[in-house]
Amino acid sequence: MKQYLPGRLLAGILLGGALCASAAAFAQDAGVRIGFVNTDRLLREAAPAQAAQAKLEQEFSRRDKEIDDAAQALKTASERFEREAPTMSDSQRQTRQRQLMDQDRDIQRRRREFQEDLNARKQEELQRIIDRANHVVKQVAEAEKYDVILQEAVYINARLDITDKVIKALNAGK
Repeated sequence: MKQYLPGRLLAGILLGGALCASAAAFAQDAGVRIGFVNTDRLLREAAPAQAAQAKLEQEFSRRDKEIDDAAQALKTASERFEREAPTMSDSQRQTRQRQLMDQDRDIQRRRREFQEDLNARKQEELQRIIDRANHVVKQVAEAEKYDVILQEAVYINARLDITDKVIKALNAGK
């Protein structure tokens, strides 16, 4: 029969697990306070994050609509060209094809620029919110005497989650 885990590896895993368990028990016995903040949830639910999202939508909606309208106009012009092409002369057909290709290139360029601008603004707003949230997390940690606040973890016990407190403090503008 094959042995999938060599004896030393298995012993190492068991020893590592025991050390982790004893470190967690030591932290609890020593009175170490640990908290956790779910950043994704914070960015979805906090009022400043929702306000930033609404601000971005308002800021970029007109430009997005203009690009969509131009794309729709190009589609309509292309369909009309397809219908009228058989009755056109070769030079008219080539001229119209060039115009349609130029319009398409222009729309693609505008879409790319729009996406780049939108992404840059999203990053600015996101950074502003994260900076503010980190400040609030630090305030909550100091006020409630936490020793460590984690923002990422593979597993977290719900009793350590202080995300609601942080969201409440962010919404209150503290």
